Amino acid sequence: MTDSALVLVANAGEGSISTFRFENGQLERLAVNEGLDGCSTFAVDSERDLVYAGVKGPTGILTLALDRESGRLTPQSRLDLPDGGMNYIALTRGGTGLLGISYSGGFGISCAVTDGVVSEPVSTITFPNLHSVLPSADGRFAYFVSLGADLVAQYALDDDLRLMPLDPETVAAPEGSGPRHLVLNEAQDAVYVLTEFSGEVLHYSRDASTGALTLQGTTTAYDTTKSLGHSVFGADPLAHHYIWGADLHFGANGTRLWATERTENTLGAVSVAADGSVSAAERFTVTELQPRGFALSPDGAHLIATGERSTQVSLYAVQDDALELLQRAETGKGANWVRFV
Repeated sequence: MTDSALVLVANAGEGSISTFRFENGQLERLAVNEGLDGCSTFAVDSERDLVYAGVKGPTGILTLALDRESGRLTPQSRLDLPDGGMNYIALTRGGTGLLGISYSGGFGISCAVTDGVVSEPVSTITFPNLHSVLPSADGRFAYFVSLGADLVAQYALDDDLRLMPLDPETVAAPEGSGPRHLVLNEAQDAVYVLTEFSGEVLHYSRDASTGALTLQGTTTAYDTTKSLGHSVFGADPLAHHYIWGADLHFGANGTRLWATERTENTLGAVSVAADGSVSAAERFTVTELQPRGFALSPDGAHLIATGERSTQVSLYAVQDDALELLQRAETGKGANWVRFV
């Protein structure tokens, strides 16, 4: 990837978003945008150069205009959410719809977006400890992952973005696994979920016409040689040396699923076969301390990882399931979310 691009990194520990220029395999920090208290998630509308950031104090969603030359983010509008802050935000239907979840509030929302202004929620659903949400590529369906209830909730989105439950409304994850983050494959016939407590990737087949999911199989995404124990809700994973899965993203060609594990600070790549089945990660790279969030470049050639206990990001070249460290760059405290723009 040699063309110039931007990379945004949320630094929840200091309430900021860093903007980097990514060019010729190197990162250059352009700006640090402050005043975004507790920001640990954002979604980017690249066509309109708008960023939707979850913030706290008070909790809500802030719309920011992105200047691609300076990297500056300028506040445009705000939606207050007094019942809880967002922990995951995703856009749908070309940026005219927004989905979000609140982990602490235990609710998910769908909202309309007009000229960057996010409406009051059109629909609200409730499940304990929701951790992520994504729409299907066609904007007809949405999937909400509940860590607290070990399930994925599945909905159709009607013309007004109301959430209409499928039959069944939920599909189970293994008991006590703590499902956390999800991705859909390019063909839209599979959904993959990373679990926090068991460190597994769950493979669900997806019916593209009905949107319904069916659990097909699982595999490990953490380093099994490190004697990590199965975690439980409310436990301190570092104190007990428990599994602590975090983020999940596809690599190039959809044949690898990269995942982070925070206790041993690793990145590993699960293999995805032509039939969608998954097999365990075999190679692991130690990265930033407590690596919650990361992202791959659109061509899959580079990966940027953040660490909740680091003030830097790591930039890697990707070759199959191996990573070559190219650069570490200063970003800010508690970095935990990163996106190529």
